[in-house]
Amino acid sequence: MVEPVESTSRSEFVRTALERYEAALVRHAYGITGDLETARDVVHDTFLKLFDQPPEAVDGHLAQWLFTVCRNRALDVNRKESRMTPLIDEQMERIAALDPSPSAQVEQRDTTRNMLDLIDQLPHNQREVVRLKFQEQLSYEEIAAVTSLSPSNVGFLLHTAIRTLRARLAKLDITLTPR
Repeated sequence: MVEPVESTSRSEFVRTALERYEAALVRHAYGITGDLETARDVVHDTFLKLFDQPPEAVDGHLAQWLFTVCRNRALDVNRKESRMTPLIDEQMERIAALDPSPSAQVEQRDTTRNMLDLIDQLPHNQREVVRLKFQEQLSYEEIAAVTSLSPSNVGFLLHTAIRTLRARLAKLDITLTPR
């Protein structure tokens, strides 16, 4: 049986989007749900919704559309399940960058753990925009569309979060060194 051309191009469109955004969406959903399997389910639902969309409907703003749908689905799941869990050590180690020397690895892991702990202490809206900006590398406009905030509000939240993080880092006497 031969697939219709429209279905084939839609399948290819979704396959390409999946390859490009799946990992980032799982990270984002995990940051909201706190559960890896739930995050994967949320992302699966997101791509099912994408398959139902004509590619031209999301052309030009695919990342924004995917992160918005993923976020909304993750928030729905959270409301339903009413639970949030912090990152566990094993997952933090996967996030931390590896340096060649063991002492550098330990130092980087401790710094990363401290940063993640500090980020987790931020209010939810600040924590979300920080992760979308620095982990997923979305623009202010994309973050605004995903979170239903204005770009200036996104900038304000990021500025406030960074100022708070710097102050807390200073209290802990932690210096971040660029990689």
